[in-house]
Amino acid sequence: MDKKRYQGSCACGRVRFEADVDISQGTHKCNCTHCWKRRWWSVKVEPTDFRVLSGEDALDPSGRFCGACGVATHRHAPVAEWNPTAYVSVSAASLDDLPPAELVAAKVTYYDGRHDNWWSTPAEVRHL
Repeated sequence: MDKKRYQGSCACGRVRFEADVDISQGTHKCNCTHCWKRRWWSVKVEPTDFRVLSGEDALDPSGRFCGACGVATHRHAPVAEWNPTAYVSVSAASLDDLPPAELVAAKVTYYDGRHDNWWSTPAEVRHL
């Protein structure tokens, strides 16, 4: 693994965090309504590799987005039937110092959440 520490934030800067990310492990996009409307492009981070540095009090009650500017920076994914290991899903767009070249070079895994077929790639992904 080749983890690198990135700094991240919401648009207004109230929520700031750092995350140790191995971008070579790939990124994730889903076509479910929730992800599609937010244009969610994420990287998975181990919970111990994610730290909110400031603005935790600015996060909405679900802890997913800044209550001031509305930007979703991350979400905690607990262990579940579909998810054997807890992780933090971090918005790639909220990583302030992630070079675009590194992001576009990373593998993308697509999920067909719109059809509740999470383990398959959607027929069309160009719009994601």
